[in-house]
Amino acid sequence: MSEQNNQQNTTQASLLRLKNYINKEIIGQDVLVERMLIGLLADGHILVEGAPGLAKTRAINVLSKGVQGDFHRVQFTPDLLPADLTGTEIYRPQQGTFEFQKGPLFHNLILADEINRSPAKVQAALLEAMAERQITVGQATYPLPALFMVMATQNPIEQEGTYPLPEAQLDRFLLHVKIDYPHAEHEKSILHLARSEARSQTKKSSEKFEPITQDILFAARNEVLDLYMADSLEDYLLQIILATRNPAAYGKDIGTWLQYGASPRASIALDRCARAKAWLAQRDFVSPEDIQDMAFDVLRHRLILSYEAEAEGITTDHVIKELIARVAVP
Repeated sequence: MSEQNNQQNTTQASLLRLKNYINKEIIGQDVLVERMLIGLLADGHILVEGAPGLAKTRAINVLSKGVQGDFHRVQFTPDLLPADLTGTEIYRPQQGTFEFQKGPLFHNLILADEINRSPAKVQAALLEAMAERQITVGQATYPLPALFMVMATQNPIEQEGTYPLPEAQLDRFLLHVKIDYPHAEHEKSILHLARSEARSQTKKSSEKFEPITQDILFAARNEVLDLYMADSLEDYLLQIILATRNPAAYGKDIGTWLQYGASPRASIALDRCARAKAWLAQRDFVSPEDIQDMAFDVLRHRLILSYEAEAEGITTDHVIKELIARVAVP
């Protein structure tokens, strides 16, 4: 047992070291940093929504430097083709054969920048790879790396010329994270960091971070799965999911707000994310607060509002808040 505890202490120390490193490079976005690490630990993908200039691209780039693996950014544009993501077969006249040229999806960490700028067939190619962890081209199927995480971004401001993700495809994302502008004190620190980086552009960085290995990350994932969750708390988690499918049981008002509730994929996501959050907090058990906190990012893109709710200006976040308030805590 002591050997197992020592291993867990080692993996937690490695992930906390990574968290501290990212927080030094990404100032004022603590929620985004924590959610990225939860996505890594829960083996899922993240959709990040926020205005331009909030360090979305920088965050995934810094994360890629902290984890042993490779990173690739794909700028989604209206003229992007599915083959630009998956790769394609190239004819080699010398050998008289076709050879598969791998696309950017074969990297470990992918930034799908402004995913809603590309048409549905490109989005489908990405989301299929996210769900199946493999790519089929012609008659051949190619597995993706064991460490494979997509962080997709979308800009909530400019909607002209965009292709909104269908609800069925949104369900493939583990988390939908909304980020906002940093506080004044954080923005002052950002100014200092930007000036410091500008001065050292021609110099080598004095601070070096030793990336954590994929073996440590996979060991951490197993520890997250083994984290203790009481049966009553597991029932509470399921009651929140079931409440999205039968909201009328929790009030006439909330019963008219939802057209469709969350799928079983949401139950799995909330379970893994709550465990990951507790593990990052160095606790050996899951609390109701872990479930409540993660419910917003897990559910906000999985709930479909009714026309009545949209007409009243009700948001999915408001519905989730009301459900959490009305479902009894064990």
